Amino acid sequence: MKNIDNIDKFLSTSVKKLKKYREILLANLVMVGEIPSPTFKEERRVEFILNRFAEAGLTDSMIDDGGNGVGILAGTGDKETRKALLISAHADTVFSSNIDHTMEISSDTVTGPGVADNALGLAVLSTLPYILEDLGIELKNDLVLLANVKSLGKGNLEGIQFFLENSRLDIKNAICLEGIRLGRLSYSSIGMLRGEITCRVPESYDWSRFGDASAILTLNEVINKINEMKLPGRPRTSIVMGSIEGGTTFNTIAHEATLGFEVRSESEEVVEKAGETIQDIVMEVSSKTGDQIEFNIISRRSPGGIRYDAPLTKCARKVMKQLDIEPRLSPSISELSALIEKQIPALTLGITTGEQIFESNETIQIEPIYRGLAQVIGTILAIDGGYCE
Repeated sequence: MKNIDNIDKFLSTSVKKLKKYREILLANLVMVGEIPSPTFKEERRVEFILNRFAEAGLTDSMIDDGGNGVGILAGTGDKETRKALLISAHADTVFSSNIDHTMEISSDTVTGPGVADNALGLAVLSTLPYILEDLGIELKNDLVLLANVKSLGKGNLEGIQFFLENSRLDIKNAICLEGIRLGRLSYSSIGMLRGEITCRVPESYDWSRFGDASAILTLNEVINKINEMKLPGRPRTSIVMGSIEGGTTFNTIAHEATLGFEVRSESEEVVEKAGETIQDIVMEVSSKTGDQIEFNIISRRSPGGIRYDAPLTKCARKVMKQLDIEPRLSPSISELSALIEKQIPALTLGITTGEQIFESNETIQIEPIYRGLAQVIGTILAIDGGYCE
């Protein structure tokens, strides 16, 4: 790996320099965070981001046919040889439009639904062109800023996949921005299968044969059998029971209920076998109870990525070390997976610390943002300088 000492000077003073952008960064954070943006309904947020790109002087910006917001900061290198560095942040959140999206700012924190996941990532994305210009930083390669849609849940990374399938840009490397956690360094993806199991008590239910019925009780039996599955310790494998919804009130039998779950493993084969076993469990319980049970696969991910000792990962760790950021190595199943499938060397970086994640009072700390932002800019400079080849 080439020496990146010429970037150290910037990093040594970067946190102090970046604090002067507190007002504009927090203003962007509040404005984008207060726009509800559940998956499949991100249009207003994307329009806001495009307006910010235009104000920063990015003339080559657009909303593509997949609904993604795209802005390009042209590099100074030769147009025929320069490549593109992609910076992406997902525009959707897990919160519905019915939730109050008011952002509350104190001297140290910002609180509000989705502020960490991923309003902060979008705020950094939309503020980057302004900061780079103000600091006099010019890049040789094109910087492509992507507010990608349809990322979470049933969105299944549709936005970024559309962009990668249809863009003619020669993408050299990519960085995915997540609001938390500072120190996050994801460079690989694990295998994953995400599914829903829905149980319905049929109207023609044979009470004399099966006795009392409840969709929730039936799902509980499915859950118990899934918990009895023998999972390998190596490769590392787990099953996450993420959600269960069903029923209407205390004294009424639940006629429908849905379980959301996720199988994760370092092995794609183990993921597939676990999915087959769960399908068998569903069929067994359905025949036993007489309930109608459906097993739907929402999304899949294949394991892969770059190595820990790859040049891009080494550069990111060197930048982190300079900023006294302790790397937190963790695989990803988000946008990074789509980039890995296209064999684009990529990382996911976190920007600050926070708590109450995925709750309506989600909270982030302001002070660590400056180091997180310095980390992002430092990594961009290392990639653009050719130090991560």
